[in-house]
Amino acid sequence: MPDVLVSKDVKMVTSGISSLLKDPPRVLIADDQKDVLKAMALLLKGEGFKTKSVTSPHEVLGALRKSDFDLAMVDLNYTRDTTSGREGLDLLQKIRALDADLPIVVMTAWATIDVAVECMRQGACDFVQKPWDNARVLAIVRTQAQYYRTVKRKNLLEDENRLLRGQDGVTMLAQSKAMESVLEIIDSVGPSDANVLITGENGTGKGVVAQVLHEKSARRDKPLVSVNMGGLPEGIFESELFGHVRGAFTDAKADRAGRFEMAAGGTLFLDEIANIPLAQQNKLLRLLETGEFERVGSSKTQRVDVRLISATNAVPQKEVTEGRFRQDLLYRLNTIHIHLPLLTERLEDIPLLADYFLQRHQQKYRKDFGGFSSGALETLCAYRWPGNIRELDHCIERAVLLAKGRQIQPGDLGLSATDTGPASLEDMTIEEVEKYLIKRTLLRHEGNATQAAKALGLSRSAFYRRLQRFEL
Repeated sequence: MPDVLVSKDVKMVTSGISSLLKDPPRVLIADDQKDVLKAMALLLKGEGFKTKSVTSPHEVLGALRKSDFDLAMVDLNYTRDTTSGREGLDLLQKIRALDADLPIVVMTAWATIDVAVECMRQGACDFVQKPWDNARVLAIVRTQAQYYRTVKRKNLLEDENRLLRGQDGVTMLAQSKAMESVLEIIDSVGPSDANVLITGENGTGKGVVAQVLHEKSARRDKPLVSVNMGGLPEGIFESELFGHVRGAFTDAKADRAGRFEMAAGGTLFLDEIANIPLAQQNKLLRLLETGEFERVGSSKTQRVDVRLISATNAVPQKEVTEGRFRQDLLYRLNTIHIHLPLLTERLEDIPLLADYFLQRHQQKYRKDFGGFSSGALETLCAYRWPGNIRELDHCIERAVLLAKGRQIQPGDLGLSATDTGPASLEDMTIEEVEKYLIKRTLLRHEGNATQAAKALGLSRSAFYRRLQRFEL
């Protein structure tokens, strides 16, 4: 078993973009005449397009709900002896309700200016009269399919960049006895697709374990997408996880992929899973059971293949017993359970971690120290570390900035080996008091952020803003 596990930098979420670039464009062809379908399919397949043929409006909508296409070519008339185009115009509206951006090319043998204008008003991007000119059809299909893919690629890039901006590579270091079982489980289940639930107090490294599990899996070349469930206001929960279509709500000015869609083929890390409101847990359970979801504002059902890794600082079974978390959802999340020990339970790792953080921060701030004095190491090992590894990281960063000598000394650390905070409220600033109260309230409620926020009279979103500001 290795003493040190190192995960690579978080990869860009590129699987959706890669498929757009590699896979040939897919065209849905709809007409009630089989010879028309055959001729159009032969023309497009000869130019490298993938096609699916259907013969009715009902089949069109069914195909769009099950699969993604880059363009739809639809006839206006499907009932024998009709020439009004009403069926096709109604179909255009229904397609637009499923996918507002999908290019639609209308085909008809009964072309008039009025019909063409009405088709454009209903959302068609072009108009082809039967019998068609092959060169014109190919030019239309190429242009419209490429434009649609460009828009999708742009939207995915914007969503991915928003998610990944500011994320750094993460390193996991462990050689203590307390971490042996954790490393064994990671080695065993990392290569699998099993859902994993990681528990442990704030700052113990749950996010790092999630990334190491992802790196050890066959999905390592696919995206790893993270979302803090406790920080999601209830009003945008579905939009963030499942995405939305343009016009789904007031600020929905464009289609946007949700976290599940971005993580397709890869891993989705749901942090602070115990803080999902009960009303939303059923929606997550349905996706885990069926693999299916709909974007907000869309009736098109999509399927997604993701590995789920969850984390919480609460005690999951206690949350179930007290009615705050669904037992059936916990079963889905908890195929494998990994519990991370406190930093004070893995004292052998403190010098190793401290040295790693020292090297990283002195490189960041262009300083050079000869390590820690023996007194500094004793102080680090004697401290109680209520903030665990995260607090150790910030402690070393502060020491790098403030130290004057060639080594880090005990006084540079700003720690008391017998206390976790200032001696009295009179010696604290307002921010220090607020931080101290939040820490104590979290401890009192065993790390349950929802209960702590309620006890302090704060909304969940306001409470999480403070957790982020104080880096707790």
